[in-house]
Amino acid sequence: MPRSRRAARRGPGSGRAGSPASEEEAGSEVLSHCSSASEGASPGEEGAGSEAAGEQGQEEEEAEDRLKEHMDNLLDKSAKTRQVALQSLRLAFSSRTLSELLLERRLTLTDSLEKCLKKGKGEEQALAGTVLTLLCLQMGSGPEGEEVFRSLKPLLISVLTDSMASPGARQSDLVSCLSCLEAIFSPPSAGEGGSAPAQHGPLHCSALQSWSLLLTICPPSHIKSVLDNRWLKLPPLLSSSSVALRILAGETIALVFELAQDVEEDLCHQDTEFLRAQLKVLATESNKYRAKTDRRKQRSIFRDILRFIESGEYQEETIRFGLECMYLDSWARQRTYQAFKEVLGSGIRHHLQNNELLREIFGLGPPLVLDAAALKASKVSRFEKHLYNSAAFKARTKARSRVRDKRADVL
Repeated sequence: MPRSRRAARRGPGSGRAGSPASEEEAGSEVLSHCSSASEGASPGEEGAGSEAAGEQGQEEEEAEDRLKEHMDNLLDKSAKTRQVALQSLRLAFSSRTLSELLLERRLTLTDSLEKCLKKGKGEEQALAGTVLTLLCLQMGSGPEGEEVFRSLKPLLISVLTDSMASPGARQSDLVSCLSCLEAIFSPPSAGEGGSAPAQHGPLHCSALQSWSLLLTICPPSHIKSVLDNRWLKLPPLLSSSSVALRILAGETIALVFELAQDVEEDLCHQDTEFLRAQLKVLATESNKYRAKTDRRKQRSIFRDILRFIESGEYQEETIRFGLECMYLDSWARQRTYQAFKEVLGSGIRHHLQNNELLREIFGLGPPLVLDAAALKASKVSRFEKHLYNSAAFKARTKARSRVRDKRADVL
């Protein structure tokens, strides 16, 4: 998996901390993966601990057997059975770290995924592509993960470039080069960003997301090539009928400007003033034919984009997981985090805590090993949680009451 090319830098924007509920979930998750037994436990406690450890070991063995069964089902003749197996593997790989088990069975699993990609249709191919991505993530940055990727790369490219393949399958397998991705999201000609068939909208979004992710790890020489002319394919997408594609195009433009600063390139171009005018329109748009929630989201994001392009200010965000936190203080870091979040879903916090590859990518260091004292200190009683949540609710209520006046800017 690609890692962030840039060192984290503190932006001048204000932090956006995670919600109390998210922090509680993350705290519960880290506790569930650590032992709470102390060294000085009494004989009775040791006996109970041994019994609990035995039960946990049995549960882990049963879970491993189920995983092996799902892997075997990838070769079943029934397409429905294969899809169920792929869905189960996707959930398991995204919510747990299973590197040791998967290292032993990676060749068998790779062969099975190859058959799903070759013989499957639509949804099955898309699921196989997702499971392959998660498998590479589980393998880490060593040679095993690279071996898995390289063995299936030609097949993935053939699916991606096959115009007869379903949009869902092509959307899942976006692991090819920048030029291949550009051919997918680029409009046929300037000003036709909204002319793509509606069913291809998610495919275009995924292509643009992957293209921008690859930009974050490109060498400076290639970045300069993109800055010379290829980035001009992005502004026409701001006129797309898809709000998701418009927002992605705006965020990618901000990323391009950020990368230009890193390589000390000037993006002065005859169209940049027109681009700023476009961004200002999108940051203040109030057209009634667009959904109200879409308008609010678009205005909020494009205000951040415009502020960055005009003054270099980035709206920093704080991601909390367990007893740690991570700062998203650049467009490149934000794009990298969002890529993993889209693949891992709710398992992103677990992997940030335990997956060595993710921790290496985001500069978090080795996984934390918590002792009994640290675990005890991290526990919060139900009453304390209740008081905290009540105070947070009152604070939110006061904040909302100040903007209920229709004249206030609710964004």
